[in-house]
Amino acid sequence: MTVATDILAIRLDHPENLMARYFSERYFSALSQDDQARVLKIIKSGLDNPDSQMGAYAQHGGDYDDFAPLLEPMIRDYHKIAAGQGIAQKHDWSATTSPCSLEDIDEALRDVSMRVRVGRNVAAFPLPGAMTKADRIEFEKVMIKAFDVLKDDPDFGGAYYSLTPKSAFELKGQAYQDRVDAHQMFKDMSGDRYLNSGGISSDWPFGRGMYISAAEDFIIWVGEEDHLRIMAMKRGGDLAGLFARLHVGLDKFSARVPAFAHSEKYGYITSCPTNLGTAMRASLHMALAKLTQGGQDLEAAKTVAQKFGLSVRGVGGEHSGAGQGGIVDISPSARLGITESEIMHRLFDGAKALWALEKGA
Repeated sequence: MTVATDILAIRLDHPENLMARYFSERYFSALSQDDQARVLKIIKSGLDNPDSQMGAYAQHGGDYDDFAPLLEPMIRDYHKIAAGQGIAQKHDWSATTSPCSLEDIDEALRDVSMRVRVGRNVAAFPLPGAMTKADRIEFEKVMIKAFDVLKDDPDFGGAYYSLTPKSAFELKGQAYQDRVDAHQMFKDMSGDRYLNSGGISSDWPFGRGMYISAAEDFIIWVGEEDHLRIMAMKRGGDLAGLFARLHVGLDKFSARVPAFAHSEKYGYITSCPTNLGTAMRASLHMALAKLTQGGQDLEAAKTVAQKFGLSVRGVGGEHSGAGQGGIVDISPSARLGITESEIMHRLFDGAKALWALEKGA
């Protein structure tokens, strides 16, 4: 059996697997042996897990340019960018200083759970899938130095907790689980078959950890799917305030670490092509009891939300169900070809539209 034969079988049985959909045997065969080996590492997750949607994880920042004939069609398909249409990522946080409050939709939305995060990778290191154990430990040391400075900031001061065994900042046992249960820390990655195949969860738990502000509303994950996941989270209704909190904290932190991997075409470089662009996911929890049939069926809500450029998933993440009262997680689907400010307004406008349907249903 050849790689091409295996991929053809996946293409037939799992047409949603974008790696299999766009893999070209002619292109692959024309590559040097070294480049073929690089491609096989990139697509290993999609080969091992035919039910993957993307089926690929970049291993190095340069992979998107070096293997554009394979990866660009996948990127265009996922991000809904037509062939021939230019790709150029712009960034704009300016509108996050303007009022954007969920209370203006309905007083009942003045106290919802909101979160916005961005992924970042430091250009001087391989992406997580290609990092060695030594890379992961060294990267964490670089981040700890940056956190030592951030700790003294009056608005973002806090503490760093490491999962690296015997670290001076080690977090383990029930203390770790408490942070996971509070949705502040990421779960054990070693059991994730997709991340395992992509090399991203290798050497768990070395080089992993989290920084959290004293107010527990600004968090930086170290060593998850990307080098860094930087987020702001709070309960309330002030979306603009949430985005502004992230933006200010991101700027302060960015000034203290090596340059992030970025391209004019794809924006911030991420391990998974689904996160290219702003590398941002902004979400809030809404109780959509009627649209989810009392929380029993998310499919109707998902179908409706797509019309507004939103994704719907359960409160426990992908593949989870709605919470009590039909609470679901809604977020704009787009990452690439949309600015940070546009994401905020798409979330607000989409929430307004879904709420109107919910109250009128």
